[in-house]
Amino acid sequence: MLILSLETPLTHIQHPSLSAGQMTDLIYTEKELVQSLREYIQAEESKLAAVKSWANKLDALTKVSTSDPEGYLAHPVNAYKLMKRLNTEWAELETLVLQNPSDGFISNMSIHRQYFPDAEDETGAAKALMRLQDTYQLDSEAFSKGKLPGIHSNAILTVDDCFDMGKTAYNDADYYHAVLWMQQSLKQLDGGEETVVSKEDILDYLSYSVYQMGDLPRAIELTRRLVAIDPSHQRAGGNLRYFERLLFKQLNELNQDYQPASEEPIKLGTYIRPKDHLPEREAYEALCRGEGLQMNDVRRSRLFCRYQDGKRNPRLLLKPMKEEDEWDSPHIVRYLNVLSHKEIEKIKELAKPRLARATVRDPKTGVLTTANYRVSKSAWLDKEDDPVIDIVNQRIEDITGLTVDTAELLQVANYGVGGQYEPHYDFSRKDEPDAFKRLGTGNRVATFLNYMSDVEAGGATVFPDFGAAIWPRKGTAVFWYNLFKSGEGDYRTRHAACPVLVGSKWVSNKWFHERGQEFRRPCGLTETMGWYWLYLEVNFGKTTLCCWLPSVA
Repeated sequence: MLILSLETPLTHIQHPSLSAGQMTDLIYTEKELVQSLREYIQAEESKLAAVKSWANKLDALTKVSTSDPEGYLAHPVNAYKLMKRLNTEWAELETLVLQNPSDGFISNMSIHRQYFPDAEDETGAAKALMRLQDTYQLDSEAFSKGKLPGIHSNAILTVDDCFDMGKTAYNDADYYHAVLWMQQSLKQLDGGEETVVSKEDILDYLSYSVYQMGDLPRAIELTRRLVAIDPSHQRAGGNLRYFERLLFKQLNELNQDYQPASEEPIKLGTYIRPKDHLPEREAYEALCRGEGLQMNDVRRSRLFCRYQDGKRNPRLLLKPMKEEDEWDSPHIVRYLNVLSHKEIEKIKELAKPRLARATVRDPKTGVLTTANYRVSKSAWLDKEDDPVIDIVNQRIEDITGLTVDTAELLQVANYGVGGQYEPHYDFSRKDEPDAFKRLGTGNRVATFLNYMSDVEAGGATVFPDFGAAIWPRKGTAVFWYNLFKSGEGDYRTRHAACPVLVGSKWVSNKWFHERGQEFRRPCGLTETMGWYWLYLEVNFGKTTLCCWLPSVA
C-alpha cells in the first residue's frame, strides 16, 4: 500500500511569512501527491478488477461443482485442480487482498484455511493423475484435454498445470513422468497458449529429465534450444558441454557415429517406465484395463447363478439371495441386491465424518501405518452406531453362514481420484504370525466386500494370480475364502483395488476370523483340501445317497 509522506510541506503552510518560492514548491509537491494518489487509486482499481475477475471465475466454477459435487469430483482432473486451487491459487488471492487488509475476508479465510488441502495434498493429487496415466496408458495430451476413455469433458490442464505436474515428478526424482508432463507443457506453450511459466524453465527441467532417462542426443538438442533462447543461463552452457563430452565418449567406446535426436515428439511409450517394488505390476495394470488373462469356455461352463437361502435360513426362505459365480477356483461369488440404496446412503452418512487415511499393518512391526500402495479413506462402523449396521451384519451372517461375532467391524472405504490398493493378501502369512494376535480370533478366513457405488471407469477388484477382474456394481457384494479348510493361506487370493479413473468408489467389507467358525466351516484333512458332506437324491424310487466328497472350497 502507498504511504503518503505529509511532514515538511504542510506544516509550512501554517507559517504566515512563507515565500512565494516555497508556495510554488508546494504546488508541485501537491501535484506530485495527486499523481501518487492517482497511482494508488489505479493500483487499488487494478487489484479490485483482479479480485472481481477471481470472483467471477470462481463463481462459475462453484456453480458447476456444487450442482453435482460427486459428479464434478468424479473426473480426476477436476479433483486435481480443486486441490491446486485451494492450496496454491487461493493463497495468491489472499496475498493480493492483504496488500490492503480486508478484515472480514481475512478472518473468513483464516477460519476456512485450516481445512484447506496443503502442499502434500496437492502433490498427492498430481501423483494420482500420474498413477492413472500409467495404469490406463493415457497420453499426456489426451489427459490435458480432458479426454479419458469414453469421456470427453472441459476439465483441461493448462501449460502451467502441466508444468506443475512435471515439477512434482521432478522433485520426486521421477524423471519418467517429468519428461511426459514437461513435454506436454512445452507443446501447449508452443501452440500459443497463455502461460506464467517461461519456456526457459520448461526446457531446463525437460532437458535434464531427458538426460536422466538416458537419451543424450535429445538432451543435447533441448539444451541447445535453451541456450539459443537464453545464452546467459546459469546451468544450460555447462550442461550442454557435459552432455556433449559424455555422448562423444559413449560413441567412441561403442565405435558408433553420431545420430541426431529423434524428431518424434516425446509421448507415452517413448521411454520405458522404470521397474518398481511390485513384481506383478504389468499383469495387475492389464487386468485393471480389462485386458490380461481370460477364463476359457470350459471353465466358464462351470459358472452358474442360483437362489441361495443360507441353508434354509428363516430370514432368507421367503426372499432368497441371488448368487452368481464370478470364478470357479478359487471360488468367488457375487450376491445381488445385498444393500438397498437407503442402507447405502445411511452407511455413507455414518462414515463420512470418520473417514481418515486408510492404514495397513507393517509386516515387520505389526503397527498400523499409511502406505503409498493403499490410497483411500476409511472408517470403521459398529452395530452400536446405528441399527442399520446391525441389520447389515446379520444379513452378511445369514448369507455366508459364518458368525460375525468374531469378525472385524464393518470397514467403509472411499476411493477418490486415483484411489487404489495395490496387490495384497487379506490374511496374515507365515512370516507375520502376530498380525492379528491382539484380536485373539485367529486369521482372516474370508472376505465379504460390498460395492456401494457404480464407478464410471476403473476401480475393478482384480486377482493377478489367476486373472479375474470383478467390476463394481452398486448394491452387490462378492465373497471368497482366504484360507483353505486346513487353515493354510490360499495365496491365489492376492488381489488389488484398481485406481479409480472416473467416479467415486464406495465399498464396505467384513473380514471374518477363524474363531467361532469351527462348526460353521469345519477344518480339512490336508493342506489344501477339505471335506464336505454331499447330499444327493437319486431319481429312481426313494433311494437316497449320502457320501463324503473332497473339496477345496
